[in-house]
Amino acid sequence: MTAALNISEDHARRVWSAFGFTMQGDDKLFTADDVQALQLVRGLDEGQPPEFEIAMARALGQTMSRLADWEASNMADRIRSGDSPDLETMLGAVQRVQTLVWRRHLASALQNALATTDGVNRTLAVGFVDIVGYTSLSRKIGMDELDGLLETFETNAYDVINSRGGRVVKTLGDAVMFEVEDPAAAADMALALQQLTDEHGLPPLRVGIAFGTVLTRLGDVFGEPVNIAARLTSSARSGTILADTELGNAIDGDDRFFLKSIGSLHVRGYKRLRASVLEPNKKA
Repeated sequence: MTAALNISEDHARRVWSAFGFTMQGDDKLFTADDVQALQLVRGLDEGQPPEFEIAMARALGQTMSRLADWEASNMADRIRSGDSPDLETMLGAVQRVQTLVWRRHLASALQNALATTDGVNRTLAVGFVDIVGYTSLSRKIGMDELDGLLETFETNAYDVINSRGGRVVKTLGDAVMFEVEDPAAAADMALALQQLTDEHGLPPLRVGIAFGTVLTRLGDVFGEPVNIAARLTSSARSGTILADTELGNAIDGDDRFFLKSIGSLHVRGYKRLRASVLEPNKKA
């Protein structure tokens, strides 16, 4: 197979592993579709360094693996309940919906990507929201209840973030990471996220947000604001929001928000991290 594709066996193994698959020694184990997948990746990345090809394969593999896990779990539940069409019908429907949703997301992402450059610095507000006491709580409740809790949390967090012009970068167990260009929108998101506890019966939440220059790469975000937002989230008290100095300065003068300075935080990587508690301005 590698000879037919004019690539080294080592590179083919790296791409296949990045997809999330185990490469066997016998070429006969590969289907025509498998060979075509490698051909398409090579065609899409023609002229790019090999590392780009590996990164693209990894991003596809990780995304599709998680999606497939969720879809398989949902299909299995429906099959066990007896309330489902046959498997082939379900697979066809899922594939069509998946393609339609992907195309809409791609159109939106492409519009944003053309306005920026992947792999370069951007100025963004980055935040995390997580469930306070999740580890302890997960030991006390059943799996079905835990599943319902996470579904309610993620669904409503997505709604809050997307409706205010933000983007969910990824979910991390009991936490959601988000980004938005407008720091005031980030502050508004944080306040709305806190309201989910009362509005949807969720456990207390805490939020950390930071503003500054980040590196965007393959849909993910890296840099000091990400690290600071994560540290602020883990340092925030139950039901509170912590914002770094840069975000505080960016929203200074916006009468929707009230910032209350706190003492410097001593957290991993930062001996004196300055932050403020963000609250709605009750006098506005």
